[in-house]
Amino acid sequence: MRRVLPMIASPHTGGQLETRPHPPVRQGETGDVIVGGVVAHVPSGHDAERPLGLLVMLHGAGGVPDQAMAYVRAAADRLSFAILAPKSADMSWDVTCGGFGPDVAQIDQALAAAFDAHAIDPARVAIGGFSDGASYALSLGLANGTVFRSILAFSPGFNAAPRRSGTPRVFIAHGIHDTVLAIDRTSRRLVPRLRQDGVSVEYVEFDGPHTVPPPIVTRALAWWLDGRDGT
Repeated sequence: MRRVLPMIASPHTGGQLETRPHPPVRQGETGDVIVGGVVAHVPSGHDAERPLGLLVMLHGAGGVPDQAMAYVRAAADRLSFAILAPKSADMSWDVTCGGFGPDVAQIDQALAAAFDAHAIDPARVAIGGFSDGASYALSLGLANGTVFRSILAFSPGFNAAPRRSGTPRVFIAHGIHDTVLAIDRTSRRLVPRLRQDGVSVEYVEFDGPHTVPPPIVTRALAWWLDGRDGT
């Protein structure tokens, strides 16, 4: 049985981030580092005159940051984006364990530290994830669309955004043979609802199980960074 986390009244319990992109106030470290208490990767040698993209990448239930990082790390240096890979406070993200709170606070803190230390392009701040991490990316991203301009959801199960903020665009990919989060009960219901609500959605179904194939990651990153569908 999942433990219900205690909730303390704050903006975070409503799923709202307090930090906003801003110019850096110091020079941060690059490479594989810890940023705001969160595992991160920041490309070395990037030109401060050309701000980095920033992707918050979330693991699935029972996962660890390295698993989320592994999907996108190889592309980060080549495509000039930084990665934050937080660890959920419980076995999965707080919204599945009682409501928004500790994980929102952690992500807020890590984002603030990243903006303080590195030149980040506000138009290229995104959140993504796999499985429960994808569901959380959708939920937190749609609630904070003024921060996260793009959302990359790989095999999501649900959307629990209490409200929508801003106009984030969404990339969703799901395997047609997924036996963990069956596509007929998840993405094939989520996508029409999002579109009916006016959300711009790029939707990809692939011939595979509950996984994130490298070609799908490549397509999602191209969609995010270049504004194209990657085909």
